Amino acid sequence: MKVAVVGTGYVGLVTGVTLSEIGHHVTCVDIDEVKVDKMKKGISPIYEPNLSELMNKNIGAGRLNFTTNYEEGFSNAQVIYIAVGTPENDDGSANLQYVEQVATTIALTAKQDTIVVTKSTVPVGTNDRLQRIIDCTKLYHISIEVVSNPEFLREGSAILDTFQGDRIVIGAKSEKAANIVAEVNRPLNIPVYTTDIRSAEMIKYASNAFLATKISFINEIANICERVGADVEKVAVGMGLDKRIGPGFLKAGIGYGGSCFPKDTKALIQIAGNVEYDFEVLKGVVNVNKKQQRKVLSFLYEQLPRVQDKKIAVLGLAFKPKTDDMREAPSIPIINELIEAGAIIYAYDPIAEENARKFLDSSVHYVEKIESAIEQADAVLILTELDEILNINLSIFYRMNYPLIIDGRNCFEINQLEQFQYEYYSIGRSTLKPHYPLLESR
Repeated sequence: MKVAVVGTGYVGLVTGVTLSEIGHHVTCVDIDEVKVDKMKKGISPIYEPNLSELMNKNIGAGRLNFTTNYEEGFSNAQVIYIAVGTPENDDGSANLQYVEQVATTIALTAKQDTIVVTKSTVPVGTNDRLQRIIDCTKLYHISIEVVSNPEFLREGSAILDTFQGDRIVIGAKSEKAANIVAEVNRPLNIPVYTTDIRSAEMIKYASNAFLATKISFINEIANICERVGADVEKVAVGMGLDKRIGPGFLKAGIGYGGSCFPKDTKALIQIAGNVEYDFEVLKGVVNVNKKQQRKVLSFLYEQLPRVQDKKIAVLGLAFKPKTDDMREAPSIPIINELIEAGAIIYAYDPIAEENARKFLDSSVHYVEKIESAIEQADAVLILTELDEILNINLSIFYRMNYPLIIDGRNCFEINQLEQFQYEYYSIGRSTLKPHYPLLESR
């Protein structure tokens, strides 16, 4: 089948590449000429495991192309995916200008019957609005039907999630349109759930909001565990064994970030507000997440009240491992506050470094090796559970001026660290303190 994908961010590029991998002829359209030129050469603009390899494979096979020209991209396309951004407005609502611009362009450009598939996360009712825009704008007497097909990809495992997803949700007004989109996805051999358009739109928001709720819930449990002497890691395992709960998203830490959970939770609160419903639970989820990001700073200030001129090593910058995405990453407000207080920041995250420079103060020192960040540091903050951190030789922390480790992602087992004379703080677990007195310099 001939397919076009508009937008080459995380969702659009992964969608285009994986559709080409299952045999479709895909043209990805983006207005950024520099970006398109790179992609034509097989250079991915984002970091995602296995994405570059699949890009080059399908470019070489002639199934994957890139262009800035809409007419070229839509030529003979039976299905056009909309995968452009829906950034957050000041009030928390989704900004739909880019989605609506694409819908208008499709209406002015398409010359044959077409199915328009919305991958972008949009508020309930948006696809109906897109249908009206297209119907009022299209130049030719053709059928263009809008279908909702929300994505459920996790950055860092988006390729795996595409090929091993739990379900494919299709929201359509006609059985014919739903069947066409189902046929596009048939080679994936993943269960398809077909429903009405508005329910499909809500499924996306409800799913992300529920997962964000699990994260905030376990972080609240972690805060209680610290006070009562329980271990949140063990609590999470015991909870997760209950099939009604499941183990996923019960990892305590410093909260969620990225492009989906923060934006989608606030958007759903706004959607509820638009119909005069106060979504109290979700408001609590958002507030808990904001407070949780400050946990590492609270630990730090308790032990090192004066951070001016202190070397602070920050391990991990992206909001999660195996991605370079810095959007809503907890590292941003944490580092910015420390810099404002006069701390000297040495940061390690080789995948996210390039993007991090766009978000963080220019005074941050970026290092290629963990050892360079830790050497003579006054404190270490672990903000992302990178593989290099999980597999680190724990004796490396002896290189610090004083071994104060604040682990915002619970990377290490408590019993691993007991043999070392480290001061170690993590989330929802017991604290380790050395037996010798603190250095006077602190």
